[in-house]
Amino acid sequence: MLSRCTYEGTRAQRTLVVFKPDTLQRGLLGELMQRFERRGFKPVGFKMLRPSMELARLHYEEHREKPFFSRACGFLASGPVVASAWEARGVIAAVRQMVGGTEPLENAPGTIRGDYGVHWRRNLIHSSSDEQTAAREVALWFRPDELVGWEQSVAEWLYELPPREAGE
Repeated sequence: MLSRCTYEGTRAQRTLVVFKPDTLQRGLLGELMQRFERRGFKPVGFKMLRPSMELARLHYEEHREKPFFSRACGFLASGPVVASAWEARGVIAAVRQMVGGTEPLENAPGTIRGDYGVHWRRNLIHSSSDEQTAAREVALWFRPDELVGWEQSVAEWLYELPPREAGE
């Protein structure tokens, strides 16, 4: 039985996607970004940087007490990354589904980590887990003036939009 479309009547969300150092070292950046574009997500921010340990610690703050915290921070700060912000209806859950779980070997083919991942400590990509986390992470990685609002001309081919009034 098909369920009702969950996007209908929902507003757009923003989420953070960080392409980690292993993505850049392996030459996968363009291919992975292309997946998000082809899905119809609207890019609203990009930034290439080598994160400081301070930024890495703030980013992984919710994991501070976990045994992998220091290792995860060290890896994130070990080389260049590309931080990106994407916008679409339902984008947070859709990106999480596209990325797959932390353990690449347990992911189905078709997910980013299932297709390209080899080890859970080198899992290529970070994506926000929920709306609250996405808001915190986007604000952590981007100043408001670094995010670009724009009208995506293909939107009407992605979503059923409300009818426009005459003269619009």
